[in-house]
Amino acid sequence: MSDKLDIDQIDRKILDVLQRDTNQSIADIGSKVGLSQTPCWKRIQRLERLGIIQKRVALLDASKLDLSVTAFVTISVGDHSEPALQRFRTEASRFPEVLDIHRMAGEHDYILRVVLPTVNAYDTFYRKLIDTVSVPLKKVTSHFAIESVKATTALPIIAAPERRLEAAE
Repeated sequence: MSDKLDIDQIDRKILDVLQRDTNQSIADIGSKVGLSQTPCWKRIQRLERLGIIQKRVALLDASKLDLSVTAFVTISVGDHSEPALQRFRTEASRFPEVLDIHRMAGEHDYILRVVLPTVNAYDTFYRKLIDTVSVPLKKVTSHFAIESVKATTALPIIAAPERRLEAAE
């Protein structure tokens, strides 16, 4: 088989099963998607080789680790040159409290998802962020989550359009 792969419904089912629970045997995954163990394993290996499966991780319960504060921080920067934006991304990515950084369209340039144990810890993080980032910040606004209604890492695999993917070279 080549490193070109038409992502078919079986591949999508494999991805859906894996993203919900990677702690299953290949035989169990295969039985859920209608394959025997060897063909299932070969498909998983190809999906990894193509970079569709990036890594397998454990999802942790933040509240049981006393990380009960989630803040969404919107940031508008004062310099939109590519070097400044790259510096911001690099510098903001160094904070372990920052779980996600998204460049936005609209009123704000970035939104960060930050997880910490307390609001005081957030204040410390905020002060360190504005002192550390070398790009001028026009506006930083914090929004604190009161309740998590839905949080998932599972992508809507079955709803994704069919397409042909090629392995990165």
